[in-house]
Amino acid sequence: MEVGIDMMNKRCALVGLGALLSVFATAANAQEAAPVLNSGDTAWMLTSTMLVILMIIPGLALFYGGIGRAKNMLSVLIQVFATFSLISVLWAIYGYTLAFGAEGAVFGDFSKAFLIGITPDSLAGRAFPELVFVSFQLTFAAITCSLIVGAFAERMKFSAVLIFMVIWFTFCYVPIAHIVWGPGGFLAKDGAMDYAGGTVVHINAGVAGLVGAYLVGKRIGFGKEVLAPHSVTLTMVGAALLWVGWFGFNAGSATAANGGAGLAFLNTILATSAATLSWLAVEGLLRGKASMLGAASGCVAGLVAVTPAAGFVGPMGSIVLGLIAGAAGFWGVNGLKHMLRVDDAFDVFGVHGVCGIIGAILTGVLAAPALGGYPLDAETYSMGAQVWIQVKSVLVTIAWSAVVAFIAYKIADMIVGLRVGEEAERSGLDLALHGEVAYRD
Repeated sequence: MEVGIDMMNKRCALVGLGALLSVFATAANAQEAAPVLNSGDTAWMLTSTMLVILMIIPGLALFYGGIGRAKNMLSVLIQVFATFSLISVLWAIYGYTLAFGAEGAVFGDFSKAFLIGITPDSLAGRAFPELVFVSFQLTFAAITCSLIVGAFAERMKFSAVLIFMVIWFTFCYVPIAHIVWGPGGFLAKDGAMDYAGGTVVHINAGVAGLVGAYLVGKRIGFGKEVLAPHSVTLTMVGAALLWVGWFGFNAGSATAANGGAGLAFLNTILATSAATLSWLAVEGLLRGKASMLGAASGCVAGLVAVTPAAGFVGPMGSIVLGLIAGAAGFWGVNGLKHMLRVDDAFDVFGVHGVCGIIGAILTGVLAAPALGGYPLDAETYSMGAQVWIQVKSVLVTIAWSAVVAFIAYKIADMIVGLRVGEEAERSGLDLALHGEVAYRD
């Protein structure tokens, strides 16, 4: 009898010990799951944020400025500069909370309006401060809006640009960012793959730019006079800064200093290089000469196309993507643009729209594990199903951006008018709108 009781006591002790160990294990797992500040990740995200700012000012500003005519150089620079500043403030006030706040199919909420509740110690599920994430995503919003400037450059009023940006940012960029990247976004739930902004940034901006180019109208002399770039050198410098800054754009989207960032980094080099060579090859075959402007344009075409794919495709896949994007971008600028009969001054849709669409859709193909890709879920991956999801995300972005852009331009037109007068356009926007010139004789 005593032996039986002793055995029972031992069993009870073992059960109790097991339960206690289970509690400790559960607590340990919970502690492991909780985000812990990582100085390496924090440093990388701060660096990435600075790199994306470098893309915008001065990178994009110089790229666009060089393509324009000398009399409009400063107008392009100030439009990009002011847009960056405007969107930065709006992002902090309400953009961030609506894009990355609580779950919702289209918008977040106002729980973090004015960045309420976000402190230097807030991590929000990441291994770096939430304030750093706010800053990083701010740059994405700012460059998306800044890209649109290139479509209506050299003839749109500065005041109209700013009014348009406020409306389009609020009702287009913010919801699209939430739909694709935010918690509960309906395309995010569908499994849309957009690593760094093929839909959110490039297609979004490209379509808005195309609508603007139509509504503002063609520049005086378009199709009759040579509206050549005044400084391909500045455009090359801008393209180089864009390429360097794009490492923060793509590799930074890994949101950690890890292998995913390394993959995105390498793919950004390879796709861009392949697209540059592809554009130059097509240009050389069709025109007999390869140009520096073509090299810069091919560079941007590759950067755009690899943006949605950077962390999902393998290195060889990124080369294939770049080769396709270079040729497609050349067609977008030299073929599609004429078919559409539109004066998209700096080819925002021809490069960002066309190559963004190609990159977004081909991400669904090249991310296949059989092709060396790294999809979100390799075990259940279906190329056909994923391509359809990608196509759907492209169509949603095109439709949403087009409708909101049209309304935003119309509102700006009613308030201040979209276009400058003929005399101001002929003399140049630098002097007419800003009272200064970029170059003196």
